[in-house]
Amino acid sequence: MGIIAWILIGLIAGFIAKALMPGKDPGGIIITTLIGIAGGLLGGWLGKVIFGVDSIDGFFELSTWIAAIIGSVILLVLYRLVAGNRRHS
Repeated sequence: MGIIAWILIGLIAGFIAKALMPGKDPGGIIITTLIGIAGGLLGGWLGKVIFGVDSIDGFFELSTWIAAIIGSVILLVLYRLVAGNRRHS
C-alpha cells in the first residue's frame, strides 16, 4: 500500500478509535490522524508478531482495518495516560 492509503486508513482508524473511546483529548485532527497512522503500523506489527499473520494485505482487506483500529485504540489509551499525567503534574 502507498503512503496515501496509509494516511487515509490512519485518518479513518483514528476517528473510529476516538468514537470507541470518547472523551477529552488534547490535540485535534492532526493528533488523531497521527495516532491512527501509527496505530495502523502498530496493529500490523502486533498481528505479525503475536499471531504470525500478515495483517497488512491491502486497503480493502478486513484484517488491515481491524489491525489499524486496534493499534489506534492502544495508542490512544497510551496517549491519554501520558498526556493526562502531564496535565495533573
